[in-house]
Amino acid sequence: MKTTVDIDIGGTFTDCVLMQEGALTRWKTPTTRYDLAVGVREAIRGAAEQAGLDVVALLSDVDAVRYSTTIAMNALLERKGPKLGLITTSGNEHMLMIGRSRQWADGLHPREVRDITRIRKPVPLVPVDMVVGIRERIDYSGAVVAPLDLDDVRGKVRHLVDRGAQGFVVALLWSHVNPAHEAAVRETIEELYPDVHLGGLPVFCSSDVSPTWHEYPRANAAVLNAYLHWALQDELSALGGELREQGYRRPLMVVNNVGGAAKVTRTRALDTWAAGPVAGLFGSAYLAGHYGLENVVVTDMGGTSFDFGTVVGGDVRFFSEQPVVDRWLTETSMIEVKSIGAGGGSIAWLNPEMDDRLEVGPRSAGSDPGPASYAQGGREPTVTDADLVLGFLDPDRFLGGRMRLDRDLAERAIRRRVAEPLGLDVVEAAAAIRTAIDAHMGGVIAKELYLKGLDVREFALFAYGGAGPLHCAEYARQLDADLDCYTFLYSSVFCALGGASMDLRHLYERSRHVVLCDPAEGFWLDDHEAFNSVVEQLRREAERDVVSEGFTPAEMVCTLELDMRYRYRFNLTRVRSPHLVLTSEADVRGVAAAFAEEYGRRYSDISLDVDGAIDVEGFHLTASVPRPKPVLPELPTGRADASAALMTRRPVFWPDLGRYEPTPVYDADALRSGNVIEGHAIVQGPDTAIVVPADRTLTIDRIGTAVLRPS
Repeated sequence: MKTTVDIDIGGTFTDCVLMQEGALTRWKTPTTRYDLAVGVREAIRGAAEQAGLDVVALLSDVDAVRYSTTIAMNALLERKGPKLGLITTSGNEHMLMIGRSRQWADGLHPREVRDITRIRKPVPLVPVDMVVGIRERIDYSGAVVAPLDLDDVRGKVRHLVDRGAQGFVVALLWSHVNPAHEAAVRETIEELYPDVHLGGLPVFCSSDVSPTWHEYPRANAAVLNAYLHWALQDELSALGGELREQGYRRPLMVVNNVGGAAKVTRTRALDTWAAGPVAGLFGSAYLAGHYGLENVVVTDMGGTSFDFGTVVGGDVRFFSEQPVVDRWLTETSMIEVKSIGAGGGSIAWLNPEMDDRLEVGPRSAGSDPGPASYAQGGREPTVTDADLVLGFLDPDRFLGGRMRLDRDLAERAIRRRVAEPLGLDVVEAAAAIRTAIDAHMGGVIAKELYLKGLDVREFALFAYGGAGPLHCAEYARQLDADLDCYTFLYSSVFCALGGASMDLRHLYERSRHVVLCDPAEGFWLDDHEAFNSVVEQLRREAERDVVSEGFTPAEMVCTLELDMRYRYRFNLTRVRSPHLVLTSEADVRGVAAAFAEEYGRRYSDISLDVDGAIDVEGFHLTASVPRPKPVLPELPTGRADASAALMTRRPVFWPDLGRYEPTPVYDADALRSGNVIEGHAIVQGPDTAIVVPADRTLTIDRIGTAVLRPS
């Protein structure tokens, strides 16, 4: 087993997992928003010391450092990107400002969408005075209708530079079909402002970033990629330099949101958006295979957010069809992980517009100042404060004892902001906060499964993140099914561990219209080249990148997904194609059958149009190079009796009892494979706690998985 270091930066904590032969070392440190590299450095140092290693010796011998980052998210939230110039087709200059009919609601919480008196469209990242239209026109088929006027391009580019442009985005109409004009504009800018000069300006073409057919989301993707590029480039260059100074000699690997990891030099800025939760989803798929589980609801409750996704048929198969990055709709494929503001740091508050109804989130106290109990100046009551007051958290063992929680401050915040206004005592208010957050999380999971046409009774539930094991038994209860809940003794760093299970992976996309079949007319595609030529183009791009990563094309595994629809229905359905290329009518019929199966599963069989024409509108080729998977250390074998791990008993408020009850607390590090714990009980680890209610039984297996099953 090789030695690897995996880093995951969350909104509250930065996690590090050090994997060695038969050993897993984990370390958490507060996220340093002022300079994320500081938190990364401290996390690696802490893990090395925990393992008894010198940092320099570790990094000089490590095989890979993988990194999932929130830099992109921070840059967008703080609007700290560069001043960009947007070049588009003349007449299309107000594309970003006009957007689509629902642009005003993209990326907003439902509560904000309902508040129509205050809702506003997002302020474009490129203001209207930094947008120019140039004389050119390509039509839907890729034919040049009006040639590109290079003199016009030069004049417009100089105008943008004079207005302070630090970079350019080129998004011309129909460039995904014929990118020749975008390429010519880029060459013209590079001639005017070559990199050899201090005034060299980078250029991002929409046909490179997101070659998809709708101009608004395509332009958004290119603008976002350009806007995030500087912050990521600076941060990752600084981090890579610091690691090299400490002895690291290999390329820094960055986790991406299509389910893999790649070198910094082969990663686009937009690919890093929400990559951490995706790593957890792929880690879950890996462990689901270990347990022979086909279908899993994956949940990650951290300090700031609650992220959830699904493993179906043993695979991570759902992509966000039109992902919204902050407030901007795109069509860049990203693995679908839903996120809501429901974490340990989520703030409890009374909604005056709903008769002072208690709500929790989406605002979070973050890591600074954090929950009131952190004693760092926070005065808002949070879920962590409620868990502390109810006894589910040990104030002296939080973060392995490196951070002490102040119960008095937690009680004071809950009393002032929740209990007194509602006429409750502090304990009742704390219990109400916990109930509200659990009901919210369970409700959004149930809704998502329903919308995907999935039967919750066929699923198990994985729960991780620092707060996941604390709450999973209760939010699983909201699903109206007796699901087995799998949580983990290392759950607080699960997303970092998930990075260790990821392969090298890239995704390549093209929008292209191909008529697959029209059964009513007896037509089945016989010009296979119209289909195969697109796949071949994507495969050539994949081979180029795989070779640049140090592998051979023979090591590459490709899968193809298609955006398909019935011709007279608008919604696209993404389908895993059974064939990479088409060679016969049987292959065409196989693709059509795969579409019908997925369409029927999603919308019910009654929605199928057996004689309807089927069109392909988009191609998505995933190229992966399988990498060695982590070998998790095994626990010593023990008996069912877990009394040897019993640390103490402490008062815990159990809702089913309506009172505090002296509750056995077990030391997670002392548990053995085969131990069985009946509720009520708490399993206390250095960086999380597992709550075992009365109607659940917890069993520990040989790799440290704690399974909560109905008693």
